[in-house]
Amino acid sequence: MKEKISKLLCDLIAIPSIRGMEGDVNRYLYDYLKDKCDEIELITVDDSIMYDPDYSFPIENFTYKNTPNLRVKIKGEGEGKSVVFNTHVDVVPPSQGQEDAFKPKIVDDVIFGRGACDAKGQVATLVGLIELLKERKIKLKGDLEFHFVFEEESGGNGTLAMVRKGCKANAAIVLEPSEFAVIPSVRGAVWFDIIVYGKSGHSGRADDTVSAIKKAYEVIQILESYHDRLLAESRGKNRLFDVYENPMPVTFGILNSGNWPATTPPIAELKGVFGFLPNKNRKEIMEEMKNEIIEKGSDWLKNNFEIKFNMLHSDGNVIPEDHPLVTLLVESVKKFNYSGNISAMTASCDAWLYNNQLKIPTVVFGPGSLKYAHSAQEQIKISEIIDASKILLDFVTNYCR
Repeated sequence: MKEKISKLLCDLIAIPSIRGMEGDVNRYLYDYLKDKCDEIELITVDDSIMYDPDYSFPIENFTYKNTPNLRVKIKGEGEGKSVVFNTHVDVVPPSQGQEDAFKPKIVDDVIFGRGACDAKGQVATLVGLIELLKERKIKLKGDLEFHFVFEEESGGNGTLAMVRKGCKANAAIVLEPSEFAVIPSVRGAVWFDIIVYGKSGHSGRADDTVSAIKKAYEVIQILESYHDRLLAESRGKNRLFDVYENPMPVTFGILNSGNWPATTPPIAELKGVFGFLPNKNRKEIMEEMKNEIIEKGSDWLKNNFEIKFNMLHSDGNVIPEDHPLVTLLVESVKKFNYSGNISAMTASCDAWLYNNQLKIPTVVFGPGSLKYAHSAQEQIKISEIIDASKILLDFVTNYCR
């Protein structure tokens, strides 16, 4: 099993499945799994998905003709609970300093490479579960369905396409690196694009100019203040988030402005991501961010900015800590000598689409650590993948009776 899963993960890492190039991963998985399941389907997604109100990060002249999702099903014998599993096959581009990101490297028990833990190691975990079910000839009462999707990193468009086709299940488990913690609470996030306008002019004519860079900095101060107030208001609403100093950070990732040191720039573009806890939804956050700039901004700023949310926008999601999905999965985790910690996720993922839109109780779970995701040191232990597969086998054996 270890040798088989190691080869599988190395093969997956070697496929550079950044956005638009995920199709080869799912075609590989189709060939690998077609004799190990009851149903398998490469699902071509129509480009009309780009007009869905929940679609994220549109790109001009983009097409999904060669980028299918993969749906796999193992049928139960009937009268048992069903589970849908989800993870993503897309990866972010290589990090600075990450040489040969798509050439996997094995050192003892550890596999290095882009996607090792986020989330091709999670793909390998689900394949391991399917392998164990077949090898041990285990027949469950309930159905298992597996969704291997594209574009989680770009806002969840692959999962959105699967959700729009419909799916019925009693529980959903979205695999992301969680260090074996069971996560019933996930924060939301919106990516913002703010354009600020100034008044261009010579550096010697301060009275006749307005610096767009300075106005962009004013926006940063306003949104930082809004973040701090929102975090204070969110405290006590969910104890799993309260253990973190800042479980919903606001990040300013890009600021573009100016083309000459001695000229006041007339325009600045500020891009970033605003995190929020599940006591708020993304539409409320979008409206409040805009209103904060209008209400707290200077007379010039409030009349000279645009704000757009056409990239990633995910709601958070929550189920109770004592939900059977949580408690049974925790029991299975503990059987394999892990802590069975119940935690919150301070990043966003695709879980909300199952939980909030399909009303399927959903948790996040998986081997590996988020601290290595998107980094030049991305890695995962092979033994943890095998353990995660065995944990999920134990869970479905009990839950799907």
